[in-house]
Amino acid sequence: MQAERFIFAGGILHFGILLASALVPRVLNWRSSLQKLDPLSRQLIWVHGAFIVLVIVAFGALSIGFAGELTNGTRLARAVCAMIALFWACRLAVQFTVFDARPYLRTLLLKLGYRGLTVVFSYLVVVYSWAALSP
Repeated sequence: MQAERFIFAGGILHFGILLASALVPRVLNWRSSLQKLDPLSRQLIWVHGAFIVLVIVAFGALSIGFAGELTNGTRLARAVCAMIALFWACRLAVQFTVFDARPYLRTLLLKLGYRGLTVVFSYLVVVYSWAALSP
C-alpha cells in the first residue's frame, strides 16, 4: 500500500513538471531564439517538445490511474516502472552533464525551481526503480 501512495504522488509530480515546463519558452525566450533557426529545425524543436509532454502526461495518468497495478509486481508493471525510472534517470544525467542552466537562473525563484525539479526527478527515479525492483 505504501508503494502505491508513492507512485500516486509520482503521478501528481509528473503534472507539476508540466506546469514548470510551460514556463520554459518564456524563460529561455524561445520566440527570439528559435527565429534564428531554419523552419524545419524550429518545427522539430516544437514537435519533440510536444512528444515529451505527451510522454510525461502518459506517465502521470498511468501513475494516478493505475498506481495499484504498477505496484503489483507483474512483469508488465515492473517494465513500465523501469521505463519511467530510466526516462528520469537519463533526464537527470543530461541535467548534470549537458545542460548549463546557470545563465538563465537569474532570480531566486528560478534557482529554487530548478533545484526543486532536480529533487522531483530524483524522487521519480528512486520510487519507480523501487517499484520495478521490489518483489
